[in-house]
Amino acid sequence: MGEGKMGGELLFSEQVGLYAVIGVAVAALVYAVILARQIFKEPTGSGKVKEIWGGIKAGANAYLRTQLRSVVIFIGILGIFLYLSAALASYPFSITIGRVGAFLLGSFFSGMVGFIGMNMAVQGNIRVSEAAKKGFHGALKIAYRTGTITGMLTDGLGLLGGTIIFLIFLRNAPEVLLGFGFGGTLLALFMRVGGGIYTKAADVGADLVGKVEKGIPEDDPRNAAVVADLVGDNVGDCAGMAADIFESYEVTMVAALLLGLAITPFDFKWIVFPLLARGIGVISTIVGTYAVSLWPDKITKGDAFKAMDLSYDVSSVISTASFLALAIFYVQDIRVFIATTMGIILAISFNKLANYFTSPNKKPTTMVAASSKTGTATVILRGLALGFESTVWTALVIALTIVVSVIVFSGAGVAFAMYGVALAGIGMLTLTGNNIAMDSFGPIADNANGIGEMAGLEEGPRQILADLDSAGNTTKAVTKAIAIASAVLAAVSLFAAFTATVPGLKLDIAADPLVFVGLLIGAALPFLFSFISIRAVSRAAEKIIEEVREQFRIPGVMEGKRLPDYAKVVKICTSAAQRELASIAIIAILSPLLVGSLLTSSAWGGFLAGVILTGQLLAVFMANAGGAWDNAKKKIEDGYYGGKGSEEHKAAVQCDTVGDPLKDTAGPSLNPIIKVINLVSLLFAPVILQLKNIAIYQIPGTEVRIPVVSMIVSLILAIIIAAAILYSKREKFEVPEKPNKKTNEKPT
Repeated sequence: MGEGKMGGELLFSEQVGLYAVIGVAVAALVYAVILARQIFKEPTGSGKVKEIWGGIKAGANAYLRTQLRSVVIFIGILGIFLYLSAALASYPFSITIGRVGAFLLGSFFSGMVGFIGMNMAVQGNIRVSEAAKKGFHGALKIAYRTGTITGMLTDGLGLLGGTIIFLIFLRNAPEVLLGFGFGGTLLALFMRVGGGIYTKAADVGADLVGKVEKGIPEDDPRNAAVVADLVGDNVGDCAGMAADIFESYEVTMVAALLLGLAITPFDFKWIVFPLLARGIGVISTIVGTYAVSLWPDKITKGDAFKAMDLSYDVSSVISTASFLALAIFYVQDIRVFIATTMGIILAISFNKLANYFTSPNKKPTTMVAASSKTGTATVILRGLALGFESTVWTALVIALTIVVSVIVFSGAGVAFAMYGVALAGIGMLTLTGNNIAMDSFGPIADNANGIGEMAGLEEGPRQILADLDSAGNTTKAVTKAIAIASAVLAAVSLFAAFTATVPGLKLDIAADPLVFVGLLIGAALPFLFSFISIRAVSRAAEKIIEEVREQFRIPGVMEGKRLPDYAKVVKICTSAAQRELASIAIIAILSPLLVGSLLTSSAWGGFLAGVILTGQLLAVFMANAGGAWDNAKKKIEDGYYGGKGSEEHKAAVQCDTVGDPLKDTAGPSLNPIIKVINLVSLLFAPVILQLKNIAIYQIPGTEVRIPVVSMIVSLILAIIIAAAILYSKREKFEVPEKPNKKTNEKPT
């Protein structure tokens, strides 16, 4: 294409390239439609299978409808505040309106990805169950291509929205795209947190009563929580992860464009390159995802994960080679190739690390399973140790990626160095379609296996479904790791944009102790979010356990002569998930505004750094420890160390119920939370800093100056946040009577 033109106009060749990117985005959506048509042509079966599937479909849609009604209120309120913040900060009217419109569009696209993706997963699971009767390859193809639909929607809508906004606003596009990214992030927060609470409350309740107390199989139709558990897989892993990755996809693009805009002298090539790279990623994803079911058995040996991993590598090679050509012939700077390739290497490294620490066929998880011979406590200890170790290695890999990206642009200035980090995020999420396809494959296979067990399929199809389910556990662990790493790179890039936005910001702890105060507060916040979400799961699971126990007492349920009331447990899960969303959203959105208005700008920067640091470490620890406990349980269920129904199995199930809210609720919810906090800071920093200069009161006889308006705002925000925390802690419980020591009688 040649070197980009300085100034405010795109070269003709750059315009052609960007319109080609729009064409690629449309092609991704067309590919999704083609795959959907193929899936709908597959048979669904009949009889009991269809009846079970109908309950899953109804429950999943009922939950999402309830959640989206709650989210609309937040979207409306935040849209108004977004407009006011831009207007008060004296942005041009076109940018102010554009940002609000982009916010609404990002929210809509993120919600659409989650809603359609979840519904396609529900449509796919029954077809996978039916296809298993004919063989492994047919079931694998349906499961993976169903997940690919969600991946291509994410790629297509994300790229389409981002590129069109860029073409309309050009140099002002990054400011508008902040709204687009924030809309996606807000929806991801709701879907991740709500879906995570829903799915794990149902899972924990179903396992503890069904497996441990009654000794019945995992997806036994006599268990009242089993349908809610299957519904939860879809609303948590499909809708939640799709929205999560969608907003990472957008936020990394926004960060790259913001930092590209900060490079001097200005050249459009720095902000056109990330968009072109994303277009290349879509093409390589289409090739890779379609190839999954085409690998011969002599290569994959019947291993579904290996087929997906090979295809991921194929997509990676195509993208890397294309980035090299783009760097040489368009940007004429090999550094952009190195930075984006480091992102792809990071994604592959996280794939391998997560697979090593969580796969039931690898040593770490096998050792966790073996420790079940000595009881529940040793399984917990082994899992905790594994989680701590894996966190170290993943943190070092992320650090190495950032270091290399910075070194590549060393000597070119801070803006270039952080631009390199943003490009690593672009490279990492180049294969977003592959990542989401792998993640959605997990709950689709899990649901298909559950339907097969509840419907009493023959041993052959059941084994195929069990093998796919096992591979799905690994793919979910792998994609969770990639989601965490992408969240960190996106947040670091946004943090860099924040430091460039706030004038005179210096993060010097020695010179300004308040930086350390901000760091401490930010580092503590992920623990607060984890406390709220895990407690929410525990509280809801307790209600479900009581309900399932009660239904087992109904005559005929345990004997299999009548079905339990599945809908009642679904309702408990839905209401429990919705109750906790408001508290977490309020704290995530308002806490950075409180720190910014109450403390110095440098303390605000320290706060953001603290959130990113502990958020990443906690998320990796919880994801890998929980994944290892889950797959250790699966290994025992495959006949190792006593097999199903043994004391070892009961110990593993109990540990899995501890790990479930870690890996599927608290851990994944930290991804959107750290990005929400950084985006809110970036969006509202100008107006918060302006408030500090309004109505200044100087205490007589001192040099102390108090910004009155800022202090009033801080007080209001602190009261709202405190109320949200207290609301999350609400709980009714009975105070036990004191035991009678003389008679040694226990209280009733």
